[in-house]
Amino acid sequence: MLQKLPVGIQTFEEIIGKDYLYIDKTEAIHRLIASGKYYFLSRPRRFGKSLTLSTLNAIFSGKRDLFKGLWIENQWDWDNKHPVVHLSFSSIGYREIGLEQAIRQELNKIGTTGGITFPQQASIALMFRQLLEQLAQQHGKKVVLLIDEYDKPLIDYLDDIPQARTNQQVMKTFYSVIKDSDPYLEFLLITGVSKFSKVSVFSDLNNLYDLTLDHKAATLMGYTQTELEHYFAPYFPAAEQRLKLSREELLEKLRRWYNGYSWDNEHFVYNPYSILSFFSANAFRNFWFESGTPTFLIKLMRRDWLYQFDNLELSERAFSSYDIEYLETLPILFQTGYLTIKGIDEHNLYRLDYPNAEVKEALLEYMISNLRHEQTALGTPLVVHLHKAFQANDLEQVIDIIKSIFKKIPSQIFIKEAEAYYHSLIYLVFFYLGQYTEAEVNDNTGRIDCVVKTPTHIYIIEFKLNKNAKTALKQIKDKDYAGAYRTDPRHKVLLGINFSSKAKTVDDWVTELAASSA
Repeated sequence: MLQKLPVGIQTFEEIIGKDYLYIDKTEAIHRLIASGKYYFLSRPRRFGKSLTLSTLNAIFSGKRDLFKGLWIENQWDWDNKHPVVHLSFSSIGYREIGLEQAIRQELNKIGTTGGITFPQQASIALMFRQLLEQLAQQHGKKVVLLIDEYDKPLIDYLDDIPQARTNQQVMKTFYSVIKDSDPYLEFLLITGVSKFSKVSVFSDLNNLYDLTLDHKAATLMGYTQTELEHYFAPYFPAAEQRLKLSREELLEKLRRWYNGYSWDNEHFVYNPYSILSFFSANAFRNFWFESGTPTFLIKLMRRDWLYQFDNLELSERAFSSYDIEYLETLPILFQTGYLTIKGIDEHNLYRLDYPNAEVKEALLEYMISNLRHEQTALGTPLVVHLHKAFQANDLEQVIDIIKSIFKKIPSQIFIKEAEAYYHSLIYLVFFYLGQYTEAEVNDNTGRIDCVVKTPTHIYIIEFKLNKNAKTALKQIKDKDYAGAYRTDPRHKVLLGINFSSKAKTVDDWVTELAASSA
């Protein structure tokens, strides 16, 4: 029988104890332990951070029986046990009782388990310091400190900056203890979604080594191509049968949908949550995206009217930007997994793009629906209908669909920001169309050129705002946009479309065959 798939299970002991499938990451974890002491690692949600910390907990606790058959079984001194303090900020209940009280409650619980009592009215900093010191003294061994989702008390309050600022100060006070506790610490790993800033939460902890972009951690989380093909080999036949795909076709589609994440531009990994979910359902869906709606990210994009995310360039310094007073959209999109590294040039500029089809399709759908004030699920049908209209070479239907794009936007909102709405929606819809058919969209200082290819036709489209369709058509002809496709045997159709911000719709369009197609 096939092993169960641990969808959503983040505890190493449960995965092993209940015979779930475990992808052996213990060699990479061992390298991490052997090469340093103080670490920070940022990865997107549901990417294996909690499981990695749970595995480290079991290793340092000496639970050898859990590691039978795994790489580390005969590579570790299992008698060399250490006390472990494992804190997860996702489960301490700060929303109900406040962050400081939640931390105090968690420290008391850990202290009680270890036979440690704290003075009444002691600050959380004093409690934390005493916990580390007394555990080390009790066991005669230094403490292993594992902190998961350190930034959740910030991310959860990005819509409430005063509360986020309060939580930030509590966290800064709490983490300030760590540096002076060096004599009592064996190993430290702090994980989160956002990359830390030295002037923010960890200003007093300047000895952390950031693994986020380091090659040593490039495949610590996520599945490599080799791991996918090895560990999931028993699960392939059922997927192939249900989806009616060959092994080669299935591997290619999996790669396009779920692979593509990289933090060093050398190693690319699959989203683990999506892969586990795929083999549970034997269906291609937006599993990871659906597991958490990026509401605050959409607000950031709307704030900056920023919607074009393919082939962006960013300096490495920008990745450390995490100012809760003014969040920068692109670094946050990278840190949260909606963008990833696709190239690094000789000047150390990083090229960012969507990691894969799952993220690209889902985020585009979400952005379109948000702008149109529609339910998210309605974004895809709109683009699919547009694709079908082009495939049928039905320009009347194409225009009707383009008209419908703006239909439900409240007039008072649209009038205020008509130009931004127009450019953003047209760009997003036609860029999304590229998921279904060959479509190219170029956005340049307010001018959008679009090329859509069907089996029989090539449509060269120019949009204008508050002008007229003849002006759009004239530009296509004057600049010979069709010339780039002269050798292509398909019919070249020139299409000029004018959009009226006053009427909030297409008010004029004109089309003709290119001279070579007539």
